[in-house]
Amino acid sequence: MDFIAIFIAQYLIFIIIAVGVAFFLHRPSAEKKEILVFSFITLPIIFIISRICAALYFNPRPFVDNQFLALIPHKPNNGFPSDHTLLASAVAMIIWHFNRKLGSVLMISALLVGLARVYVGVHHYLDIFASLAISSITVIIMERNIWPKIKNHHIVYKIFEKLRI
Repeated sequence: MDFIAIFIAQYLIFIIIAVGVAFFLHRPSAEKKEILVFSFITLPIIFIISRICAALYFNPRPFVDNQFLALIPHKPNNGFPSDHTLLASAVAMIIWHFNRKLGSVLMISALLVGLARVYVGVHHYLDIFASLAISSITVIIMERNIWPKIKNHHIVYKIFEKLRI
């Protein structure tokens, strides 16, 4: 069981990213442009929110709190929020914006990444669920409130026009 958890905790994120890239590559040119612009706006927002949360709340990693050896090596720094889960769920949610079915599968995979990181001893559940919440809430707010107002803005339209995909 440990081997599977270690694999999921460390490597499933790369599969999620690869699926996201494959999804992107198999989209029509106009949709690729939209995915790029949506991602270039959303990903930095997710990252900035996560860094603000990390600055406001320090959560020592479980192996530090409980003085045990984690199944994977890790620095004893702030575990809040989980960067692995944040990136995996950010990719999943961006894909979800364009394809609900695939995005949902990837979000379940991102949850598995997080749960495996709890199992291997490098994160608490709070770290994982905070990451899932940050990416989910950000993409939903972007999708419902911000993206409809800016995607047809003349500056964004010019960016779409200049992208050669």
